[in-house]
Amino acid sequence: MPCTLITGANRGIGLAMTEHYLQHGWQVHACCRRPDEASELQDLARRFPLLAIHCLDVSDFQAIDHLAQSLSTTPIDLLINNAGIYGDPATQRPGAIDYDSFTELLRVNTLAPVKLTEALLPQLRLGQRRLVVSLSSLMGSIADNTSGGSIAYRTSKSALNATMKTLARDLEAENIHVVILHPGWVQTAMGGPNAPTSIKDSVDGLTRLIASLGPEHCGRFFNFRGEELAW
Repeated sequence: MPCTLITGANRGIGLAMTEHYLQHGWQVHACCRRPDEASELQDLARRFPLLAIHCLDVSDFQAIDHLAQSLSTTPIDLLINNAGIYGDPATQRPGAIDYDSFTELLRVNTLAPVKLTEALLPQLRLGQRRLVVSLSSLMGSIADNTSGGSIAYRTSKSALNATMKTLARDLEAENIHVVILHPGWVQTAMGGPNAPTSIKDSVDGLTRLIASLGPEHCGRFFNFRGEELAW
């Protein structure tokens, strides 16, 4: 059976993607910081024996290595780098930038997906699909930035796009394909209740797109509707 590992799986898009793949018969390794507080994820574990829950703070690179070691013989078909943070917009304005927070955003949103991809390369090589998907944001598009603001978040996502593009080129010779996806502005804890896209619509689009991805999509940036985005 196919296998996926999803970070940030305790709520929002990550939780919905976890449920989607379980419903479609996948083995799912769901990662989050505090599994004991993830009641909805625990409910899924009771319903689906193919779900394994792992305690993982993606900013802890030693923990990523330990997770990879625990899954050393597990083929992974699909790695979904979903975990991310936005930070406080009030500390992302010129004159008020919090550089400790800026560094944290870069570690979580940019470096952690690279570290996870690197640490899980042996498992991806064992998989059939060999696909890495990182959830980015249109706010990471330099071409689309006409309003400014949220400098730390924007930079972390622009850097994520650059790192994933580079990994796409570095890994394509091994038939490991890396794609960057924008889930839309979604009604999550990060996106807020006034966002125009429901979690269901976003995840339906994302999973449909993921199912269609092939080598020709490697290193490219798409939204959940399958439309290619400017960098």
